[in-house]
Amino acid sequence: MYAKLGRVKYLSIPEGRRILVISDIHGNLPFLKGLLETVGFCDGDELIFDGDFLEKGEQSLETLRYIMALCEKGNAHAVCGNCDDWAELFNNDAQADEFVMQYILQKKKGLIWDMLNSSGIDPFELDSIDDCKRQLFYDYIEEWKFLSRLPHALETENFIFAHAGMNASKSLRENTVGELTKNDALMKQGQYFKKWLIVGHWPVVLYGENTVCARPLIDREHRVVSIDGGCVLKDDGQLNALIIPDKHSEDFQYMSYDALPVKTALDTQRGGGRSYYIRWGDSRVQVLERGEEFSRCRHVRTGYEMDILTKYLFSDNEFTDCNDCSDYVIPIHEGDTVSVVEESSRGYYIKHDGLSGWYFGRLI
Repeated sequence: MYAKLGRVKYLSIPEGRRILVISDIHGNLPFLKGLLETVGFCDGDELIFDGDFLEKGEQSLETLRYIMALCEKGNAHAVCGNCDDWAELFNNDAQADEFVMQYILQKKKGLIWDMLNSSGIDPFELDSIDDCKRQLFYDYIEEWKFLSRLPHALETENFIFAHAGMNASKSLRENTVGELTKNDALMKQGQYFKKWLIVGHWPVVLYGENTVCARPLIDREHRVVSIDGGCVLKDDGQLNALIIPDKHSEDFQYMSYDALPVKTALDTQRGGGRSYYIRWGDSRVQVLERGEEFSRCRHVRTGYEMDILTKYLFSDNEFTDCNDCSDYVIPIHEGDTVSVVEESSRGYYIKHDGLSGWYFGRLI
């Protein structure tokens, strides 16, 4: 599947239209609706879903149908991400069927899980997904048609929208499905692009070393923008919308949405200092002293020590993986509005303008 050439569609955008780009919704329909309301999406905008609108969240089928309805109006367009390519996988061979079966029983969520339950089929009573393929095909024929026709990249006069990136040494139409949908950590590759390339796929927080920031990353030298805010995947994740004022503009802006409680800071905090971000893929720690609320831990790879919320530790063992965490002290001014991720006896783990960290002042 990933070795095939990707489907590329050219999109002509009318003059004067605002372009909104959203990626990595991951079945979180409330966040999508909240973000569209936040940005004031209207008929005069052009909306791009830059892949991975399915899986990992709780409402894949509902999200798919919502996006299909928006795309029918003509000013919304969807790109296929690596989590959206179900039409290809579902019509594949017995080996793919076995993968699908194992996947849905382990995850207990996602598009196929939602389809089965919506059709009154108990996934745990199936011997194989092949037992119900024909029914799922006919029950959701419009959904399969939509997914099977999704382009892997959209190209306009000045922009390319691809879920994960592309290989700049080849023309866009020579790129494979894998190069367009599963190209990890694109912004670390040093590629230069002739047109602006807008991607999701790799949560932008993973590019940080000592701090956690979910704002879109804009690299003007290489002409690439990465917008995945970690929606669903991170406790402090958010759904970002990149806002391009019109098809000729490079004056990028963004707005975001999350469901965290919002409070106002009563005290100024300087912040900064030494910090580190322990994140997915590199989260092995040694527990030096386990406490009821906080535990003193040493990051195995770097040797960095920090206090971690005990509930973030995945096991009671001395060596364990943990939830994403940081000891960064975030700069805050009196009157700032912040989102509260965690409350503790020591202070608050908060997010302000996409940046996460600890705040030790008062909130109302």
